[in-house]
Amino acid sequence: MSLQPVMSIIDYISILAARYPAGKQALDSAPNALYLQGGNKLRLLMQNYFLNIFVCGLIAAGLSGCGEPRPMPGKPYHHINSGFRNPPGSPPRNSWFARAPWVAMRVANIVTSADVSPPHDHVLPRDQVLRQFAETRDKNTITWIGHMTTLLRLDGKQILTDPWLTEHASPFGSFGPKRYVPPALSFDLLPRIDFVVISHGHFDHLDVPTIEELPSRERITAIVPLGIGRFFRDSGYGRVIELDWEQSVTVDGMIFTALPVIHWSKRSLFESNDTLWAGFAIEAPDGARIYFGGDAEYGPVYADIAKRHGGFDLAMLSIGAFLPRAVMDGAHCVPKECLQIGRDLGAHTNLGIHWGTVRLGDDGPYLARDRFIAAGRNAGLPDERVWTMMIGETRELPRRSN
Repeated sequence: MSLQPVMSIIDYISILAARYPAGKQALDSAPNALYLQGGNKLRLLMQNYFLNIFVCGLIAAGLSGCGEPRPMPGKPYHHINSGFRNPPGSPPRNSWFARAPWVAMRVANIVTSADVSPPHDHVLPRDQVLRQFAETRDKNTITWIGHMTTLLRLDGKQILTDPWLTEHASPFGSFGPKRYVPPALSFDLLPRIDFVVISHGHFDHLDVPTIEELPSRERITAIVPLGIGRFFRDSGYGRVIELDWEQSVTVDGMIFTALPVIHWSKRSLFESNDTLWAGFAIEAPDGARIYFGGDAEYGPVYADIAKRHGGFDLAMLSIGAFLPRAVMDGAHCVPKECLQIGRDLGAHTNLGIHWGTVRLGDDGPYLARDRFIAAGRNAGLPDERVWTMMIGETRELPRRSN
């Protein structure tokens, strides 16, 4: 098969995107792999995936753009006729055509890019992972398993956030974003899980193969935003609770409150924002309070949330996949503003996660971490209140001053 049709499509999209300033920025920052790399592997990618997925994506984008969103009578602002939208005052995302060139290049780059070799101080050896976890068994702790997956131990309960324990975050099995660091705890090493909390439906946060494989699902309670419960009901979970923003539920003494965040959702070509995205306030009977944010962009909503729910011992913040801004603006905060989310919420300590596990943006493995740490120091915060962790590391949770 000739590559010319593929290149023609790319050229056409590039011409359209270049009309937008953000689109030109995406083009300028896009990887050159599609043009510069040769060989059967790239041709196979183009033949089997690029034309089908990308062209279908163009059609889907056109269809999804038809009609203006309409509010739903009697429902909160974020409910619209086609699903959900971000809170008032949220920054908008760039147009689909402005983002398309980077997405197109990213498809090719998934296959052509080299694996990342993490430094020795990024991943804790497995024996140390297990030893740290065992030594803190009677304390309130957090263990970073990788990406947005953490294991919280609060007042004797064990909570798994956005569990992703497989190799690829993708609907296509072995094709798609591939983790370059394995999860710190495999399925067989997980302790008994009491709760699973999901922030939103993107594949690196809601990994169906993982939730289908977790042991003892019949005794796990899943706490999820609206529209996501079906994945857990189909997988045999004991209790599945869907929450709208500002709704709370108490289960076995643990209080979970779904909170607004600025992001979006998508799991298929033809539907966007059909399921809700959320952050969560998690409160234990002993008074420990944790904020789990999921992916988020910065905006005024977090200071507003603090008026009703603020004051956390720890805020778990997504800080990676923030470049290029032409693509990520309106969906992923830059690290400095990610830290500001935690500060707006009144968190005592802020933890940056969602970095150093899988390549989803152009910011590389460790730039998010470095900028997050620098933001804390520039803001005059002590290092012990701006955390980054090794994958597999367990730390005792801090406590805020009352």
